[in-house]
Amino acid sequence: MLYMKTKNYYFLFMSLLLLLVIGMAHMASAGNIVDPMDKNERIQLVRNDDQKKVDVIIDGEHFTSYIYPESIEKPVLYPIKTSKGTFVTRGYPIASRPGERVDHPHHVGLWLNYGDVNGLDFWNNSDAIPAERKPKYGSIKHREILRLQSGNDEGVLEVAMDWVDHQGKVLLKEKTTFVFKGKGDKRSIDRITTLTAHGQKVSFTDNKEGMLGIRMARQLEHPSDKPEKFTDAQGNPTDVPTMNNEGVTGMYKSSEGLEGDDVWGTRAKWMNLSGTIEGENISVAILDHPDNVGYPTYWHARGYGLYAANPLGQKAMSGGKEELNHSLKDGESLTFKHRILVYSGKAVKDKDVQKDFKAFSK
Repeated sequence: MLYMKTKNYYFLFMSLLLLLVIGMAHMASAGNIVDPMDKNERIQLVRNDDQKKVDVIIDGEHFTSYIYPESIEKPVLYPIKTSKGTFVTRGYPIASRPGERVDHPHHVGLWLNYGDVNGLDFWNNSDAIPAERKPKYGSIKHREILRLQSGNDEGVLEVAMDWVDHQGKVLLKEKTTFVFKGKGDKRSIDRITTLTAHGQKVSFTDNKEGMLGIRMARQLEHPSDKPEKFTDAQGNPTDVPTMNNEGVTGMYKSSEGLEGDDVWGTRAKWMNLSGTIEGENISVAILDHPDNVGYPTYWHARGYGLYAANPLGQKAMSGGKEELNHSLKDGESLTFKHRILVYSGKAVKDKDVQKDFKAFSK
């Protein structure tokens, strides 16, 4: 009898242990458990598959998140903050904030895509596009997290994505590595993206709608006293009305010395957008890499808050003087490397950005 009771207790214990292991595995797969070792790291990457995101925490404060909801047609980094927790990206269309613009719903956080890939518009796609027009647009689908690494010096996120048409046919396989760093009042994001043609030739036809883009917070826009109208790759117009300019302080400055709206459609190795939000000096710089096609890139940077580097839209940007129609044979790849810097607390000078550019371009 004692033997039977002991045996029953043994099986009960083993059953409970098995249920505990299964439960922990389920939680880990959903991203609800962080490796206890990661809690000691300065830069933590916290995965949550249920919410379709990976949070990036630096020194205990949220910096940004990699998110991939179906509603925005592409994975993005959203939002992006300074070391003091100030938003540098626009809230709309995910979480609108008072006084900001509500144009261009496809401008979300930080993203990378293009306006003409085998005739499909990946840049302008959003849930605002009517179903009958969707066949003209492409989407980027998150597929897999390949690497997730926290650390004291950097955090690394490696992901796989697919560029697909409206029926789900894959044109490009994407592999992107994000490297997150932060020290003091400075934050940085490296985005290294490799695109590989899948099953067919893929053509990037010269188009102004590209390629690495950020939509900035209202305070980092240029003050504007006139309404504007912009037309996308499909010929659809978007009105950008005049708004109250109180607290709007943004100013672009390029590596070539150009400022303000003059930077649009010009080449530069880097661009720096500076302004203040509630007394906090903020600069957001994007650095092009010498290995990138079309280097130094053209800049699709608008005063209303679109801040983009476009190496492939040369005809549109140069007024027809140059043209670049890039293509990949099946299995061929193309890699883009960019660094995004978020400075806070001091007025950043050209020499500061140039120093960071030299370090990145090695």
